[in-house]
Amino acid sequence: MKILILGPGCPRCHETEKVVIDAAAEAGVAAAIEKVTDVMKIAEFGVFGTPAVVVDGKVKSIGKIPSKNEVKSWLKEGA
Repeated sequence: MKILILGPGCPRCHETEKVVIDAAAEAGVAAAIEKVTDVMKIAEFGVFGTPAVVVDGKVKSIGKIPSKNEVKSWLKEGA
């Protein structure tokens, strides 16, 4: 499973990354988590608000910090 955190590196982006890492650990899911800060690469996903989360190529969240439970539900979908 590949999870991308899209954002320029703002505090909300860092918090989103922490939530995703914690949720994956709690769910026992092995995931490659990568930060994408390049604005052009973020735009390729059709995302114009950050932070955003992409799970296995599907945009799951835009412009907010997701809850751990939200992230866990996405991880279950992909499992």
